Amino acid sequence: MARFMGPRFKLARHLGVNVFGHPKALKRGVKQHKLSEYGEQLLEKQKLKAYYGVLEKQFKTIVFKALKSREKSEDFLIQSLERRLDNMVYRLGFGSTLREARQIVNHGHILVNGQKVDIPSYKVDLNDVISLREKSRKIEAYASNFMNIVPTANYVEKDYENFSGRLIRLPKAEEVPVEVKFSKVLEYYSKN
Repeated sequence: MARFMGPRFKLARHLGVNVFGHPKALKRGVKQHKLSEYGEQLLEKQKLKAYYGVLEKQFKTIVFKALKSREKSEDFLIQSLERRLDNMVYRLGFGSTLREARQIVNHGHILVNGQKVDIPSYKVDLNDVISLREKSRKIEAYASNFMNIVPTANYVEKDYENFSGRLIRLPKAEEVPVEVKFSKVLEYYSKN
């Protein structure tokens, strides 16, 4: 399973943004950079990759699809990233961090429309029901996360009784809670 295994807080300080959602990530201060245009584009790309825990090869594929799409490229890019199953599990509150959500998916605790799915990059469609397996509801950490974490995204809907949720509409780039300039990311890849 390919994912970033390096020092998380060091990366967060370098990027200048708390991409991992950990309260202590920026405790030691943020590094200030004086960047060229290319440097800004590269930094924004690195931020977006870190937010979603995606490595270069997969990220590049998503961005090139966004550049070729008939829709607005920024919206297509963010929708592709937001609709990943690990991200949806995080947005619904099954996991307190994206890493935890990814682990929950990998360990087979999540059902999509009643079927077990253990692929973090699985693309969730509109109105797909994402739920916690019956056995997994007994795991205190997952149940308490789901009950206590209020979703910040208004494009997901939670069903507290059934430990489930769904994507009710596709998100727009400006309503996604990430601090990234998507145009810079697209500029970076459009040169290649």
